[in-house]
Amino acid sequence: MTNFKIIQKRKIWLTISGVLFVVFAAALFIWGFKFGIDFTGGSLLEVTYQGARPTVSQVESGLADLKLSSLIIQPVGDHDMLLRFQETTEESHQAILAKLNDLAKTENNDNSVVEQRFESVGPSIGAELKVKSLWAIFFALVAMLSYITYAFRKVSRPVASWKYGSAALIAMFHDAVITMGVFAFLGHYYAVEINTPFVAALLTVIGYSVHDTIVVFDRIRENLPKSNFDFEGTVNVSLNQTLARSINTTMTTLLVLFSIVIFGGSSIRSFALALAVGIFIGTYSSIFVAPPLLVIWERWKK
Repeated sequence: MTNFKIIQKRKIWLTISGVLFVVFAAALFIWGFKFGIDFTGGSLLEVTYQGARPTVSQVESGLADLKLSSLIIQPVGDHDMLLRFQETTEESHQAILAKLNDLAKTENNDNSVVEQRFESVGPSIGAELKVKSLWAIFFALVAMLSYITYAFRKVSRPVASWKYGSAALIAMFHDAVITMGVFAFLGHYYAVEINTPFVAALLTVIGYSVHDTIVVFDRIRENLPKSNFDFEGTVNVSLNQTLARSINTTMTTLLVLFSIVIFGGSSIRSFALALAVGIFIGTYSSIFVAPPLLVIWERWKK
């Protein structure tokens, strides 16, 4: 088995991580997110087509001239269609209806659109829920740290068990900030908005990052009692033993996610992209960030 000198070159990997973290943390701090309708609120319009319903792409093209913000189009049933957008004026409301009627009559003059409802909608994630979400994340992190410390309680030498959990959480924080920074960059330059699917993707990335790191740490725990190497050598051997597994799992997942990004609908594209970015960074950190941190702690202890 090829033994790559991963830990021995840890300064290179940690420098790359440090640069990425600083760049995307700065992007997040300076630009922030471009929030979608789930966070900002807007309008909800439901219509029914009397004849054949056009496709989502046809409706998007037909409404392009109106330049609607955060437009989300969702087919419902066989003839209904739900539209969500940030504009709430009556002028925008009537302009959209006129465009939809024109589009309906493109192929059949007898086709028409009947409005079922038009209403203003508030943010689906209010201030109270944001606070509760932050508390939930905080308690989840404390629970993960406690569990990892307990699971590695018998591995107290040469690195204390709580440091395994701390290294995993540092890697997870690194992944989350870079993922959010990427979307701050995309929002600033390409008007990519974040909605509730992004929050779900970010929580998934956090879980994936910790899970992937624990796989590596578990192999270190198995190898420590029987290893003939020092701690640095044992960590490097353990990384090489799990390297193929980590790369194969990540590549197969990314192939699916990039297929969704390329061929999927607009409503799920940002979710898949957030997962792809987060999983790629999470795999990197589980190999090149968390294990080197353990070695650095062990050397500082000496």
